Amino acid sequence: MAVQRTLICLAATTALLMQLAMAATYTVGGPNGGWDTTTNPQTWATSQSFVVGDNLNFQYTSNHDVLEVSKADYDACTTSNAIQSYNGGNTVITLSSPGKRYFICGTAGHCSQGMKVEVDTLATSSPPPASSPTTPPPKASPSTPTPVSSSAPETSSPSPAQSPKTAPKMSPTSPSSSPSSSPPLANVPSTESPATASPPGSSTTASPPGSSSATKGVSKTTVTLGFSLGMLMLLAL
Repeated sequence: MAVQRTLICLAATTALLMQLAMAATYTVGGPNGGWDTTTNPQTWATSQSFVVGDNLNFQYTSNHDVLEVSKADYDACTTSNAIQSYNGGNTVITLSSPGKRYFICGTAGHCSQGMKVEVDTLATSSPPPASSPTTPPPKASPSTPTPVSSSAPETSSPSPAQSPKTAPKMSPTSPSSSPSSSPPLANVPSTESPATASPPGSSTTASPPGSSSATKGVSKTTVTLGFSLGMLMLLAL
């Protein structure tokens, strides 16, 4: 048990020493001013960041001093109820605990002229957040080509609704092609002797086949008989 307490005390002492070693000392109103009426200490304080263990260094002339007061006395510039008072021209105050502390000058009229400062002490300093390394986006793995099937792809015949309607093309008629039908033959005149023209209005009766030869034979017989009769009449005279 005693050993545990000893270890805890050593750890607390080490932490305190390390904190003191890292503590910063701030000159109030510096670096271009100080604890006087020509400097605005509050504007200076708002630009700083104080942590436990830091020190405030007040540097001033003999007509000034440093009073630590409450919040109400700070706002009203009341010097009669000071928590702590300092003089001597060079005062160092350690910020030993977190929270707000208030300081004014006790010389009459100086606090109302702006010779006052409010200090806000943080428990520990907050280091800037470490920027996490940007993780590069994962590289895309090369895509594996899909093996092509050795079988021939099935070809689907387009449906009648999808197939375009093609008008049948008419093949031109070749001039060299022979006509399908021969031209009509010219009427050949008949070699037969024309029939005896009949007067108009009379009807012509077509002679049956073979009547022409029979007519010729009768004509010859008639001529022969006539010639014979004629000779007989001449001989009778």
